[in-house]
Amino acid sequence: MSTNNTLTIFDFNKDSDSCNWTIVDDRVMGGRSGGNFYISEEGHGVFEGFVSLENNGGFSSVRHGFESKIVEDYSKIIIRLRGDGKRYQLRIKSNKNDRYAYIHYISSTKEWQLIEILLSEMYPTFRGRKLDLPNYPGRNLEEVAFLIGNKAAENFKLEIDSIVLQ
Repeated sequence: MSTNNTLTIFDFNKDSDSCNWTIVDDRVMGGRSGGNFYISEEGHGVFEGFVSLENNGGFSSVRHGFESKIVEDYSKIIIRLRGDGKRYQLRIKSNKNDRYAYIHYISSTKEWQLIEILLSEMYPTFRGRKLDLPNYPGRNLEEVAFLIGNKAAENFKLEIDSIVLQ
């Protein structure tokens, strides 16, 4: 839904459908991490689990894919979230079939916070390596994801309230 120069990507509530949110852990390459995603009783999206470094693992992510949205009229993404004091990546894709994503790091706190990220500052990476490509072009958007991979074995919990473009 689009109102007053904003485009809502997802606004969580108790009736939200989480079926288009998918967990992708390091298990796809033999790791042992395990993430989970659900809607809490309070109506927030909750991404939680553990990161394991066993078998060269070390990450867990949750992805939300959707029909392509034209986003050239928007300059930033605003996320309302509450974390656990750990660092997460926000990842976006112009095309959900791209192997690379544009990322920005988020330092979470244990309080609700509004994170504002300029889309033009999101840079392309593939498997943890920065690519020699331009930053996010800001035309189409088909996927939003959160990833934790801090090179540490750790439990994590990230609550998401809303994701909006402005």
